[in-house]
Amino acid sequence: MAFGLRKRGPSNFERAADGSMTLVEHVRELRNRLFRASLAILVGFGVGIWVAGPVRVLLSQPYCQLPGSQLPDGRCNFVQLGPADLFLLNLKIGLWVGLIIAAPVWLYQLWAFIAPGLHRNERRYAYVFTALAAPLFVAGAVLAYFVASKGLEFLLQISGDDINTTLDITRYISFVTNLLLLFGVAFEFPLIVLMLNFVGIASAKRLLSWWRVAVFIFFAFSAMVTPTPDPFGMTALALCLCALYFAAVGVAFLNDKRRGRGKEVYAGLDDDEASPLESDREPVEVGQPVETVTPVDAPEPVTRPRPIERRYDDIT
Repeated sequence: MAFGLRKRGPSNFERAADGSMTLVEHVRELRNRLFRASLAILVGFGVGIWVAGPVRVLLSQPYCQLPGSQLPDGRCNFVQLGPADLFLLNLKIGLWVGLIIAAPVWLYQLWAFIAPGLHRNERRYAYVFTALAAPLFVAGAVLAYFVASKGLEFLLQISGDDINTTLDITRYISFVTNLLLLFGVAFEFPLIVLMLNFVGIASAKRLLSWWRVAVFIFFAFSAMVTPTPDPFGMTALALCLCALYFAAVGVAFLNDKRRGRGKEVYAGLDDDEASPLESDREPVEVGQPVETVTPVDAPEPVTRPRPIERRYDDIT
């Protein structure tokens, strides 16, 4: 019964939020969270090594589905330049898969260490952005998976029929994974637009007025970062970024309407535009005469204080 009545002290989250946790305790907490995250990644790495073969086959499908990319026995026409290339490739794939499988654990450990230093509204925004970041990244990776097939088809057609093309399995998998990562990160750009609006840096009208610059930047960015020179991948990435930008601007309009932005007195004026002045001049009425002030009587003399009795101190 004594254990049931014992009052529990504040948790580590509460102590870190109110600043009562010492520096040594912060370092100890960071060490524990890094250990848990590393342990989760190690377990995920073991699972990733187990499924590295099927994942490698899945990543090879954009090339294996192209005509002329298979051997007579049905296998993909890949080569291995070094004796340990395939082994190292499986380790690399296992690490990527392990990071994805252990993502809920190490992301939670990272968030639990950072969250006490944020305000409540900042933590709420972080929840929303995190919930949107994962689907956007997956959508970008799926788009890159289909773009890789079109890009490889374009590149193989350019080489001609007189050249026998055989791809190195290590360089090919690196090409596909870099493309997936690049498209996934590019799809996170709308979150930056929403962040600018939610923190009050840019309104929805201002974001909409930047649409020409945004479209130009999207096409230029897609042309520079897309590893394949075919127009299909660049156009697909740029059009998806434009669609996500306008969707983010629509969400920004809803946020401004909810917060009542744009209803201020000078909301319709530009920063360098002068406010309108009223030209109607109202006549000033003649002021009323001021009454004569009576003089103030001289103060009475102050009586001198009585002498202090020295026989008593401050206490008695």
